[in-house]
Amino acid sequence: MNVKYEKAKEILENYHQEQVLKFYEELTESEKENLLDQILKIDFEQILELYHQAQQQPELQNDKIEPIPYVDKQKLTEEEKEKYEKIGREKIKSGKLAVATMAGGQGTRLGHKGPKGSFYLFPNKSIFEIICDTLKQAQKEYGITLNWYIMTSKENHEETTLFFEKNQYFGYPKEKITFFTQGELPMVSHEGKIILSSKGTIKEAADGNGGIFESMRRAGIIEELQKNGVEWLFIGSVDNVLLKMVDPLLIGLTETQKHLAASKTVAKRNPKEKVGVFCKINGKPNVIEYSELPQEMAELRDQNGELYYGESHVMCNMFHIQMLQQISKTKLPYHIADKKAEYINTEGNLITPTEPNCYKFESFIFDAFKSIEEMTILRVKREEEFAPVKNAEGPDSPETARKLYQDFYHIK
Repeated sequence: MNVKYEKAKEILENYHQEQVLKFYEELTESEKENLLDQILKIDFEQILELYHQAQQQPELQNDKIEPIPYVDKQKLTEEEKEKYEKIGREKIKSGKLAVATMAGGQGTRLGHKGPKGSFYLFPNKSIFEIICDTLKQAQKEYGITLNWYIMTSKENHEETTLFFEKNQYFGYPKEKITFFTQGELPMVSHEGKIILSSKGTIKEAADGNGGIFESMRRAGIIEELQKNGVEWLFIGSVDNVLLKMVDPLLIGLTETQKHLAASKTVAKRNPKEKVGVFCKINGKPNVIEYSELPQEMAELRDQNGELYYGESHVMCNMFHIQMLQQISKTKLPYHIADKKAEYINTEGNLITPTEPNCYKFESFIFDAFKSIEEMTILRVKREEEFAPVKNAEGPDSPETARKLYQDFYHIK
């Protein structure tokens, strides 16, 4: 008797997910083994709970929502800037900073086959190299080589590591770069059934950027940071080519305010811009996704004509090691996305839907902020620090990012 099979079958029956084993007898021995391993790793209770959650609409009406205090970099005096930067420079020089890049995404929306970071913004320069350039600059400026942690996904891990190898790590010391993989969760149909991507594979999707904390803990990175005496970890996304990961002013300001987390923001362009915005919910720092922000709140302005809720979350976050240790041991809440995903139907045919057909569960990095009372918010200029590469054309496309990059670095 195959004990593993019997155990998997029993779990599936308990949660009414027997369809997962429908094609079991058609699989090779190694495919059978992989499928059983996949089943036994899943927390079905969690998936059931998330599915029920997907049936409910998020509600904000009972929460107390208010704007979050922030510091505008443009309004700091030269003396203030100098003071904060001095503190930050000392921290960087003494090895108290490490950086992480969230690079689990594919370049599908850009029409690029492969990891988003391997997209060439210029004929001879990929996004990964552009990010690496800023770390090499910090090397020269502070006389220290920072540890660089790169979160990949199961889908792009191999391609990403090969891309770095092929490009000799862009001249950055190989031993200072660590790759680790993001977690995944099964995708569930609108009827609550776990779907298959092939007859022997459960369809899974990356569990969102909030999974970075748990993934780092699993990979032993948080323990390594602590052992190396690192106090601050800056986490940024791969698709911002003006990302300033090594920022002494941000470190100095956060240290001075005695906070355990910080985030850079840019002023929202207009009420309809599709970005999450910072606020306080029931007295705690938070971010409301643009899709969940009521229109009247999105359009509210203060006496200076500025948006009340205008501090965009642009994935420029910094966490103290103390906070990283705490968050990595707790589960952040999951958000539900309605997605279109190919799947194997009950007849064993691959179906490509034209409408959303299943739920993807993601945790978001900003939900970590709810665990603290206060955090540092630094508003920076969009044209100096935010040039995202998300869409093939139009706003936030290679064309707009290229121009912002060239303007900032005075490249003809």
